[in-house]
Amino acid sequence: MTARPGVTVERWGRTEHGDVERYTLSNGRGLRVRILSYGGTVQSIEVPDRDGNLANVALGFADLAGYLRPHPYFGGIIGRFANRIARGAFTLDGGHYQLPCNDGPNSLHGGTVGFDRRIWSVSVEPSGGSDSGLELAHTSPHGDQGYPGAVAVTVRYTVTGDGGLRIDYQASTDAPTIVNLTNHTYFNLAGESAGSTEDHELWLNADRYLPVDESLIPTGALAPVAGTPMDFTRPTAIGARLRDGHEQLRFGRGYDHNYVLNGGGRRSVIEAARVREPRSGRELTVLTDQPGVQFYSGNLLDGTLVGTGGRAYQRGDALVLETQHFPDSPNHADFPSTVLRPGEIHRTTTEYRFAIR
Repeated sequence: MTARPGVTVERWGRTEHGDVERYTLSNGRGLRVRILSYGGTVQSIEVPDRDGNLANVALGFADLAGYLRPHPYFGGIIGRFANRIARGAFTLDGGHYQLPCNDGPNSLHGGTVGFDRRIWSVSVEPSGGSDSGLELAHTSPHGDQGYPGAVAVTVRYTVTGDGGLRIDYQASTDAPTIVNLTNHTYFNLAGESAGSTEDHELWLNADRYLPVDESLIPTGALAPVAGTPMDFTRPTAIGARLRDGHEQLRFGRGYDHNYVLNGGGRRSVIEAARVREPRSGRELTVLTDQPGVQFYSGNLLDGTLVGTGGRAYQRGDALVLETQHFPDSPNHADFPSTVLRPGEIHRTTTEYRFAIR
């Protein structure tokens, strides 16, 4: 059924916790995005190439069953805390909190049942012009996955007339807690079943990055990228230096690192990254007000998951650009703070903008 011009909704399945709906947002100019109430998941993003041919550039599954099985966070809203927390532990105001350790010795992406595994309440957002959008809401109770405080979260998805998918996050709490929200869409600008993204050309607006230890926890240093394979300050093919034996690439089995954005984290939206796929001409620009972006090169895709196009996803078949605060921030006093207190509102914006070049 049609909810309003530019937005349609359909029942897409059911879990033990209720029905799941799929919403389709379109700007009428070739960009079409499908979002699930389960996990606030971006299931697909259809974008034209230089010849006007549409392709889905976001990895995902053809049915709900795929999302109910273990998978690497395809398209989901990530919270309460995106990325890793060392040993799943942190202290806040003298209190010690223990989270599930679901990534070796560490906690990853909010724990074993993060925001990507919840059914969100969805309402269609009124908007003018050629924009169409949704507002998703979820309340995480005190003690959820070990986190203190009840946290109310809203996430607005807006498909804009100029070819963007804008995501606006907001959170409040009734007790001191930590919050770090992101979206985990896997991109392949040649099409989700097109194979390797090693030829995608990446530019990152970052002169520094966060080196990690063998369990992918930041050491605390903010290291220069210059002279290393971590340097994407000029557009560079992702695969150009992927196998050069650098210690950081061995630890991550590829790129899985947080980059410190030049001028990031100052409330104003800046250009954080650009990716271009040379054959199709599709280009993705990432804009955000966050201090960092986690670049992940799909290192753990291993052929066991079959996507919407019927193809098994293999290592390197996608890239992820997660705008966020730094990993393990609660355990690094000199990192930008992720503490949220009663009376404060956590607000952040990210936009994924598509074009042909």
